[in-house]
Amino acid sequence: MSLTPEQKSTVAGWVTAGDNLSAVQKKLLEQFNITMTYMDVRFLVDDLELTLKDPAPKADTSDVSKGAPASAAPAAAAPAAADDAEVVDELEPEATGGGNVSVTIDHAVLNPNAIASGDVTFSDGVTGKWIVDTSGRPGFTQISQPGYRPSPADAQAFMQELSRALQARGL
Repeated sequence: MSLTPEQKSTVAGWVTAGDNLSAVQKKLLEQFNITMTYMDVRFLVDDLELTLKDPAPKADTSDVSKGAPASAAPAAAAPAAADDAEVVDELEPEATGGGNVSVTIDHAVLNPNAIASGDVTFSDGVTGKWIVDTSGRPGFTQISQPGYRPSPADAQAFMQELSRALQARGL
């Protein structure tokens, strides 16, 4: 699909303003009703001889504090019923240098983009729902406190407990 010179100029303005490829892709759909794949947007930016200001950093899956953004609306994660989730061991504070972090794994994964999902409760009582997507990347889909970022110790404890729980499940 080719863009009009006016549309190309608008895209150039977005990139110059600092938008990344995902933002450009979204704006193309919203403002021009043009659907492009991420790779097509990348080619478009290259064809227009534009330089992205902040190239997409490589995902660091070892740091969940940089994971998926929290849900815009506060959603308190209800405690899972015994038949809905399996409780996996809680970490002791001495084990990770952080507080108690508990992770549960759902028996049935209802998200088609996830291979596993469940609930987490951090040491400060903030709860959330997590997923591991089909590429193996963990992220949060809901957090009970908007804008919350777990402490580094809690983030590390969460990743360790999640890894342990998934290995126990054979995932």
